[in-house]
Amino acid sequence: MSLTSYRAAPSRDLMGRQIPLSWRIGNLFLTEVHDLGCNMADGGPFAASLMKNIVPTLAFALTGLAALAADPKPAAPAAEKPSAIGYSDTPVIPGTQWKVHDIDRPRPNAVAPGEKPGAPPSDAIVIFDGTSTEALHAKEKDAKGKETGKMMPCPWQIDSGVLMISGGDCWTKQEFASCQLHLEWMSEPHTKGNSQKKGNAGVFFMDRYESQMLDCDNNPTYADGMTGGVYGQTPPLVNAVRPAGQWQVYDIVFTAPKLEGGKVVEPAYITTFVNGICVQNHTKIMGPTKHKNVTDYSGEFPELAPIRIQDHKNEPPVRVRNIWIRPL
Repeated sequence: MSLTSYRAAPSRDLMGRQIPLSWRIGNLFLTEVHDLGCNMADGGPFAASLMKNIVPTLAFALTGLAALAADPKPAAPAAEKPSAIGYSDTPVIPGTQWKVHDIDRPRPNAVAPGEKPGAPPSDAIVIFDGTSTEALHAKEKDAKGKETGKMMPCPWQIDSGVLMISGGDCWTKQEFASCQLHLEWMSEPHTKGNSQKKGNAGVFFMDRYESQMLDCDNNPTYADGMTGGVYGQTPPLVNAVRPAGQWQVYDIVFTAPKLEGGKVVEPAYITTFVNGICVQNHTKIMGPTKHKNVTDYSGEFPELAPIRIQDHKNEPPVRVRNIWIRPL
């Protein structure tokens, strides 16, 4: 079989489909063998035919199959040019000293998230982890219930890693301004009372701005006193509480008011998630929390203050766990 005969071999079948190269070579090889058999039947010299037909055909077939079996290594891809990590020829962002995509702008520090949802990240200040109330304290009172001006250890008891809110309000020992707070709480199903006397507690940012905690599952009350509301000011967008006896999850971003000389020039704001549902979206806080009255920012305010957790004298007590804060 010659190269000419190989090239002349049809490359497609009767249906127009491409015939694989190995099939074409094999078919030509079998044709040569058939022709040799016919020559032998006619008395042709075997040795001459073998040398003339079989050997060249076999060599050509083996060469073609070897070429098919070869697996040439693909050419190595060209090295990619590193992308730019910043620019110095872009305009300045209004109100800042930095250019757009500024290569010299400091990058944020890395913070390791908690190992599971709700767990404190690496930069959190843990207030309660189920083992100690050391980060909290309470105001000391005399025998008549009057505050002495001194602080005392948090009187709340720990039961199986859960803190029972009973014995008066408690404050964080550390003071905060703008911050992110995570807290989980639960009201018992058999809690006595109704409306504001059932499963009631609260978180007071800077000891004066309350985010309400209340058993709002089948417990009608006034709208600006419901769970996730800015108490006495702004109701939650929706009622996102779970039934009593299940843990409620609070995630709150509090933005402290801006002060000049102790006077408020920009109000505080709050964004609140209850059980993963947004119930306050950058809501303006009108002033310190008041009961049955309006409020404003008259007077002087501190730059920092503790966070207070309210005891509303529930029976049985509201329970809390997994409390941590990130200053912002």
